[in-house]
Amino acid sequence: MPAKILSSRIISLHSFCQNPISSLKKSDGGILAILKNYTPVMYAITPERLAKLLALEVENTSKNNNLLIENNIINNKTSRSIYTPIGKYAMYDGWQPDSDFIRQAAIWGILLTSPITDAELSGFISYWHAEGSLFHHIQWQQKFARNLQMIRNSNFDKSRVNVNQISNATLSIPKGFRG
Repeated sequence: MPAKILSSRIISLHSFCQNPISSLKKSDGGILAILKNYTPVMYAITPERLAKLLALEVENTSKNNNLLIENNIINNKTSRSIYTPIGKYAMYDGWQPDSDFIRQAAIWGILLTSPITDAELSGFISYWHAEGSLFHHIQWQQKFARNLQMIRNSNFDKSRVNVNQISNATLSIPKGFRG
């Protein structure tokens, strides 16, 4: 899990190269930022501080990062629970939007008049699963709502697209036209 490492002490690369051990011992918290021309070029860290940071990382990764959302808080009609990962995550098989997804989409300005089909959901999941992009759960739902809006609005009369079909209107010659 990435974390910000803040350094309260900075030093020039030239000064660090002259006496690196004593420079690092003088640093607060065991972390030292090294600059060249006012730009960070590297960070130095004591072994003790590194051990603390690695222990912290192990502790954070061993925790369960899933949040149980009880749907009965939102909608008392159902009692099933949805497990939603915390933070950004890649799309995975079995992903489901929230039970009040159509209501949320309406809040976002996307009116969905019919329920979601399995084909629409699986098409969305398979596309984004292959992409490997990372988004928050609410962002995935917004993407899904926009995707449904585009797909459902693009289902127009397919006969208009056929370039080989001649419409009846082109068979008559307009009045006043001498062709």
